[in-house]
Amino acid sequence: MNNMVKDKDAKLDFMFDWSEWLESGETISSYVLTVQTGITKVSDSKTTTAVTVWLSGGTIGTWYTVACKITTSLGRIDERTINIQIQER
Repeated sequence: MNNMVKDKDAKLDFMFDWSEWLESGETISSYVLTVQTGITKVSDSKTTTAVTVWLSGGTIGTWYTVACKITTSLGRIDERTINIQIQER
């Protein structure tokens, strides 16, 4: 689990990178992002090896959890979570 910091007024991208975990030739086929209520998912996208989510908002002093679950071209499933604390920066 990774801990990140974001200003409440910032709109930032956060990447879930599976490039070192994937087998040779294996790619991300699909993904599901779960964003805790209180922080806004602006957009999201994927490449063959990573998923990126853009987030905005949040309340100062609050921690938010964002989870990304992928399914790969080989049928493997994995999930990773980041925690984002909103701070005045």
